Amino acid sequence: MNRQMITPPKKLKFGVVVFPGSNCDRDTMHVASLLTGASVRSVWHKETSLGDVEAVILPGGFSYGDYLRCGAIARFSPVMKAVAEFASKGGTVIGICNGFQILVESHLLPGALLPNVSRKFICKNIRVRVDRADIRPTKAMAPGTVLKLPIAHHDGNYFADEVTIKRLEKNRQVVMRYCDENGKVTPEANPNGSLGNIAGICNEHGNVFGLMPHPERCAEPILGNTDGLKIFESLLI
Repeated sequence: MNRQMITPPKKLKFGVVVFPGSNCDRDTMHVASLLTGASVRSVWHKETSLGDVEAVILPGGFSYGDYLRCGAIARFSPVMKAVAEFASKGGTVIGICNGFQILVESHLLPGALLPNVSRKFICKNIRVRVDRADIRPTKAMAPGTVLKLPIAHHDGNYFADEVTIKRLEKNRQVVMRYCDENGKVTPEANPNGSLGNIAGICNEHGNVFGLMPHPERCAEPILGNTDGLKIFESLLI
C-alpha cells in the first residue's frame, strides 16, 4: 500500500482511546502513523492514565453499542477522567463522530447531538468549510478551506439552546460548517439538520475539538481523497 509521508517540524505522541464498540480506532492509528516521527498507542477505556501522550483522539464507532444514548455510557469509562484532566491542562483532544458525541456527553464540549432529521443513518461524502483555522487541528489550512469528508452517523444533528449557540458564534467556537462545493453554507448542504450547519466545534480555549465527519477515512491517495490528512498534518504545526 502506498503511504503519503510528510516531514513534520516536530514529533508527536498520539493516544487513541479504544472503547468497547469502537470501530475506527485502527483506522485512526494507521493515519496518525503516516506522520513521520509520530508515535501512536492505543489507550484502553479502563486505563486511568494517558501516560506521556501529547494529543488524544476519541475515534468513531459505537461505544457500548450506543445503548441509552450515543456516548452516554462511554463518558463513565475510567479513562475519561484522565482525558478531562488532560484537557483542563491545555492538552489537545479530538473527538471524531462517536468521539464527538462522547465529548458532548462528558461536558467537555457544549450542546447535544440528536438523531438526524431524516431519522435515518447517513453514510456519504459531504463538504465542510473551515471557519476557524487558528486552532491546532486546523492550522495547516486557511480560513474558508473546503474539505470533502465522509460522514457515517445516525445522531449527528447538532443542537444547543439559543444562549449557547450565540456564545459559540461570539467566541468563534464553530470550527466547521456543512457547505456546498463552493463553500456556501446552505440548507441543502446540511445532511442532518444541525443548527447553523455546524459540523465541528471547539471549547473556549480551542484545545478540545469535536467533528462529525471522518478525516481518517480520506487520508491516503489510494482512497481517492486526502482531504482528511490536513487535519492530522495540522497537529504537527
